Amino acid sequence: MASASLLKSSPVLDKSEWVKGQSLRQPSVSYVRCHPTSPSALNVRASSYADELVKTAKSIASPGRGILAMDESNATCGKRLASIGLENTEANRQAYRTLLVSAPGLGQYISGAILFEETLYQSTVDGKKIVDVLVGQNIIPGIKVDKGLVPLAGSNDESWCQGLDGLASRSAAYYQQGARFAKWRTVVSIPNGPSALAVKEAAWGLARYAAISQDNGLVPIVEPEILLDGDHGIERTFEVAQKVWAEVFFYLAENNVFFEGILLKPSMVTPGAECKDRATPAQVADYTLKLLHRRIPPAVPGIMFLSGGQSEVEATLNLNAMNQGPNPWHVSFSYARALQNTCLKKWGGRPENVKEAQEALLLRAKNNSLAQLGKYTGDGESEEAKKELFVKGYVY
Repeated sequence: MASASLLKSSPVLDKSEWVKGQSLRQPSVSYVRCHPTSPSALNVRASSYADELVKTAKSIASPGRGILAMDESNATCGKRLASIGLENTEANRQAYRTLLVSAPGLGQYISGAILFEETLYQSTVDGKKIVDVLVGQNIIPGIKVDKGLVPLAGSNDESWCQGLDGLASRSAAYYQQGARFAKWRTVVSIPNGPSALAVKEAAWGLARYAAISQDNGLVPIVEPEILLDGDHGIERTFEVAQKVWAEVFFYLAENNVFFEGILLKPSMVTPGAECKDRATPAQVADYTLKLLHRRIPPAVPGIMFLSGGQSEVEATLNLNAMNQGPNPWHVSFSYARALQNTCLKKWGGRPENVKEAQEALLLRAKNNSLAQLGKYTGDGESEEAKKELFVKGYVY
């Protein structure tokens, strides 16, 4: 009996048609040497936290609930505070974060909250640990672990996400502090290519992060954001997103990432923000679900969409359209501005407005909960909630 077999791979298509000036992997024939005596080399290795990872992911992906993304860096939080005339101080950041996590009954609609590192170790204004307040609301604390975007040398003015150095030790510390899931955001820009280099770097970084997170007990949220910047149509977004997600899942598998213990945070498939042809919620749902069915294994528990600069109402309408029929995954939300915008404006930095601001947050959370169940109608929305939130070249 032969001790090895030669497996011929199917040809890999030249991707230069969609990537300017280069291709991801050239067409080739590759050979894999398989040793019957060591089959374990072909198995996906789950971390020692496998059962806990599955439990956490399923808890976050529970019916009618989604994620509150409140992981803005201190600099970005400062921009939000500046919009209502507040100085960017730790006390003001603490006050705003206290308002968010202590909204009565928030856990009915929110299953997880992504925190910035400062917030994970912070207390509320009345001295309670923010992590404990969230757990008391039946909300699982999560943590942003990437170190932000920096220019990618050799690319077309694109970026890569840093933060892998020291991630294992940081993740272990975050777990001890109470975090049970993590988030790593990288971006792909359609107007700038996207180049094969940028796509490959994004996919590889996400895969390494995911493997490291799982080894330390944190469910990784995998987030390659297709930026809204540009005047391209919805077909172009769909084309690029297919390529990006194919690359992401290739490298997730290469890194032995346990699919049952991850969550995804993709962009919805929409036209570029400057495109003249706007898409209806039904069109967004059609393209987005088609993308998911082509690229995402059913083993993945939850698809937690980012809003990416959509208005509060637009993000909710699009999510609702995607839940008009059964899906193999929990299709839900992980919104930041699309949950917080009206809340922040109602608060205005005034203690006497906290209750009204919390009611605005709860209304948005409830409406997105209804959208996750496919029951949102769009009735009674305020003009503020309909305002466009897109910012060209937005930096977190």
